[in-house]
Amino acid sequence: MEHRLSQRIEGELPILVYKRGMPVATGAIKDASRRGLFIVTGFDDVRLNQALHLSFRFPEQPEKHHTLKAHVVRRADQGLGVDFDSAENDARVISELILWLEDHKDSEGRAALRHRKIH
Repeated sequence: MEHRLSQRIEGELPILVYKRGMPVATGAIKDASRRGLFIVTGFDDVRLNQALHLSFRFPEQPEKHHTLKAHVVRRADQGLGVDFDSAENDARVISELILWLEDHKDSEGRAALRHRKIH
């Protein structure tokens, strides 16, 4: 049985993954919490505990990019689990992301992506 320290919010939002300052992958946020994300991506050239930078934007604000720092805590066939713990991030950006995912669920509680264009 899995025990999480914070509630996961399902969602779907395009994201860019950066490694050592270079964009290396695209993906989509599958779920998020105040502590981390699961990113659906085919990219697997990462190690556990490796630092990454993530960039995303809300479709309603296409000119404004948000960035987060994270480190890899899980690798899976479908993507990557990343954690914000011990990374310096703006708590406001994480809160805005959680609220956006909550607000963009369809009537049955599933994530409903309205725009698929990635950066």
